[in-house]
Amino acid sequence: MRILIISQYFWPENFPINDLAKGLRQKGHHITVLTGMPNYPEGRFYPGYRAFPIKRERYEGIEIVRVPMVPKGSGNVIRMLLYYWSLALSACLIVPISFRNRVDLVFVYQPSPITVGLPALVLKAMEKTPVWIWVQDLWPETLAGTGMVRSSFLLKLTDLLVRWIYSNCDRVLVQSQAFGPRIVKKGVPRERIRFLPNSAQEVYKTTVVESDAPERNLMPQGFRVVFAGNIGRAQDMPTILSAAEKLKQDTDIHWVILGDGPMRAWVEERIKARGLEKTVHVLGRYPEQAMPRFFSLADVLLATLKKDPVFAITIPSKIQSYLACGRPIVAALDGEGARVINESGGGVAVPAGDADALAEVILKMHGMPKSDLERMGRLSREYSEMHFDRNTLLDKLDGRIKAEVGP
Repeated sequence: MRILIISQYFWPENFPINDLAKGLRQKGHHITVLTGMPNYPEGRFYPGYRAFPIKRERYEGIEIVRVPMVPKGSGNVIRMLLYYWSLALSACLIVPISFRNRVDLVFVYQPSPITVGLPALVLKAMEKTPVWIWVQDLWPETLAGTGMVRSSFLLKLTDLLVRWIYSNCDRVLVQSQAFGPRIVKKGVPRERIRFLPNSAQEVYKTTVVESDAPERNLMPQGFRVVFAGNIGRAQDMPTILSAAEKLKQDTDIHWVILGDGPMRAWVEERIKARGLEKTVHVLGRYPEQAMPRFFSLADVLLATLKKDPVFAITIPSKIQSYLACGRPIVAALDGEGARVINESGGGVAVPAGDADALAEVILKMHGMPKSDLERMGRLSREYSEMHFDRNTLLDKLDGRIKAEVGP
């Protein structure tokens, strides 16, 4: 089957859609990805890319069509609007030219932004091509939760756009079961909604790191609490730093931040201002292939989200990655993410925004016997295999596509 994936992000940017596209290709489908020029999270084009013209590439047997766009830049509201809308409008113009009579299914990957659904609906209007959208973030709730948009008028306008896009999609796939009722309230019939969680991507697995591996030299000595991913508003970095400050006298406990994002400079400034240089370490961004190696060197993996109703119904994709690597997890978040971690037996979740509770549980785990931490790691891995196995979820998606769209 000829499947067109439309996404704001794609390889070499690190998102779950990369692995899903590769998996569908392995199932025998012809996959084309319509996307922009990679610039996430720094907001600058990766080396070898520029705004114009259209760029065509191949990755793991997948055809990639990259459209002209404005990069994210500093991430202020104006630049984000230009970033989102420039890709959407470019894709809307290119779809009628490049994809007429070439597509059996359009699969939209929608973390942020919702505008990525517009070119899919252009193709549907032209050729009645079915459109499936995989919802990772709820809009406009996420915009309000992060504080990116405060205008009630803009939020209502965005909600109208979301309702229109969802109502015109043939299937709405949700990464969290808790998204379902919210999608129904936006006017989508319940029978159109299907649950498709993020899987543990192929690269994430338990790993043994050699004694002379370079990652060992990058990591501090002691009890390592590792946070990985975007350093942004939603990730509630202030709670991490407040918890680290409460424990800074215990110099054996080290907080390691792997990643990049719009709040990285703020985090580095606050580390200096609070005198946390000895115990909090920002190592920057590394290739996805290196992450399981860093995770294997962690005593505890850390996940945080801001305290907001929309984040309480979200499962951050890093949770699946953490579980698959078989390490204990500590999280400061609410709702679905907390449920998964506590249910796994491989970690402990404290309430979002509670720096005291986060510091307390880290101190408790620091004092645990190594055998207890190893047991938690095994439970994490077992839960991952039971609920988020990549091949199982791919089989289900592939079967659903063939049953509902055609062989």
